[in-house]
Order: sequence, then structure tokens, then C-alpha cells
Amino acid sequence: MKMEPLIGILSILLQREKVASPELAEQFEVSRRTIRRDIESLCRAGTPISTAQGAGGGRTAKAAGRFGRNIG
Repeated sequence: MKMEPLIGILSILLQREKVASPELAEQFEVSRRTIRRDIESLCRAGTPISTAQGAGGGRTAKAAGRFGRNIG
């Protein structure tokens, strides 16, 4: 498992309230399945991420809980 995509996904989730999985897949040039696995990996590592079905279809993910929006 490479850390760069996981850090990239987390960074995007912290910057925006919600992001659709297909959008992340396009941005990182991977499948939605890969994004789903990466989000699962982040969750197993203790990152507070929640997912929900989007009104327009697909899954959305957002950073939740203990991380603040301001880092640094």
C-alpha cells in the first residue's frame, strides 16, 4: 500500500465537507473500488471518515470527528 494516495485522499477530505468517490477516483486515476479500499484503510488506521449514499448516486465521504479543518 502506498501512502501518497491515502494522504492525498485525507487532504481532500479535510479541505472539503463532502467528496464523491467517483470524483476521487478520477482525480487519482484509479477505480472507485480502489478509492473504497483506500478509505477502508484510512478507517482501519483510526481516521474518522464517514460514508453515505449520495442523492445523485454513488458514495460520498467526509472527514469527521477529531480532525479540525486547520492543520499546521
